[in-house]
Amino acid sequence: MRTFTFSDNQLEQIRHERLRHPHPRVQQKMNVLWLKARGLTHDRIAELADTSLRTVQRVLTEFLEGGLDAVRTTRWEGKHAELDDHADTLEDHFVENPPRSTREAQAEIERLTGVKRGLTQVREFLKKRSTCAGGRSAPYRPRPTIRSRPGS
Repeated sequence: MRTFTFSDNQLEQIRHERLRHPHPRVQQKMNVLWLKARGLTHDRIAELADTSLRTVQRVLTEFLEGGLDAVRTTRWEGKHAELDDHADTLEDHFVENPPRSTREAQAEIERLTGVKRGLTQVREFLKKRSTCAGGRSAPYRPRPTIRSRPGS
């Protein structure tokens, strides 16, 4: 069985970072260490920290192998959205030529970038980019002009 000892300095850092670290995942890891320092069982730690038993074991292994610095690291960087590479170009285009529908925006995105996305993904992209027509509320959204209507 592995034994864990925490110095006073480490306990102070854990206590502080379990509530105030900017990354929520690191906060959860620090909470696991805090509960372990209080002498709780792994099952009880998993329950109180709202995580799995395997995660508790991983956090404790990270601490034994690399100390608090290893526990502070996060490997998750998020997914790369291919449309984000073209965001500025698309934003400029949609401000000048606001789409009348998500389907129209979908066709324009594919024509301009070659990236084909579903309607839901296009809608989310427009909302995320607040200056695109889909991200603004109706009173502030540019109105389509006769030139921007299909078939005109």
